[in-house]
Amino acid sequence: MADDALSAGAVARRLGIAVTTLRSWHRRYGLGPSRHVPGQHRRYSVEDLDRLDVMRRLTAEGVAPAEAAHWARRGTVPGKEPDRDGPLPARAGGGTAIAVGRAGPAARGLARAAMRLDPLAMRAGISAAIEADGVVAAWERVLRPVLAGIGDRHAASAAFVEVEHLLSRCVSEALAAVPRPPAGAAPPRILLSCADEEQHSLPLEALAAALAEAGVHCRLLGARVPVPALVEAVARTAPQAVLVWSQLPATGDPAQLDAVRAGAWPPPLLAAAGPGWPSELLPSGVRRPATLAEAVAMLRDVPGSSGR
Repeated sequence: MADDALSAGAVARRLGIAVTTLRSWHRRYGLGPSRHVPGQHRRYSVEDLDRLDVMRRLTAEGVAPAEAAHWARRGTVPGKEPDRDGPLPARAGGGTAIAVGRAGPAARGLARAAMRLDPLAMRAGISAAIEADGVVAAWERVLRPVLAGIGDRHAASAAFVEVEHLLSRCVSEALAAVPRPPAGAAPPRILLSCADEEQHSLPLEALAAALAEAGVHCRLLGARVPVPALVEAVARTAPQAVLVWSQLPATGDPAQLDAVRAGAWPPPLLAAAGPGWPSELLPSGVRRPATLAEAVAMLRDVPGSSGR
């Protein structure tokens, strides 16, 4: 068809990317327009658009741009066609990229910094995301996708433990640096705890930081809290709300929640958060926030929790 060539603006709109990104891919990786009419700007053909769509999809999944450009020039994606031009890292088990789904540039940049084991870049990226959009948005759009991507890579390859540990440390430091509200006349009335033997405490650290942004005090006990210790902490601090986190089914035993309720101080609000809990077996009346934003909304109105 004589007029099937597209301008840079039209291609950018179709792919949902910026024109500057198109120009960058042209300059750096040779993924530019192939049609040329003397006296006019070059135009993108349908074949050019297909290559750029491969580039867009792979970079959105966390593939390094140079590797994504290699596959885009071939007009295919890893795993769909044998590579006869020389081996590239395998995506499933041995690659150097972390898939972050539809997450944006901040998540992809953090994933690349994590794979480089670059703590300075990781801390800068995490802090910038928190300062720009707040803890909840940074967690949902940047931190959680990268942590999940690294977890998936570890499950597929049994590697990258060092990447996960260093990134987790950087995330923990950034969340701890979120300013806490000034001390109020009353002690914190919210208690956050991981379930017995549950080691994944970052979601609770994110919740504590998000509550701090909202001016809400809390106590955070951290990972692997035995049931007797949790019951004792509840009895000693008399909180208005207790939230227990379970990441894995092995740690989500509802009997822990029954024990808290049967203790000397049954908290007015008891919540079970995280994917490890069997929702159908939870005790009646236990709250079940599905997201970080839901948990913040639930806890910020607890009587006596605000330091303002």
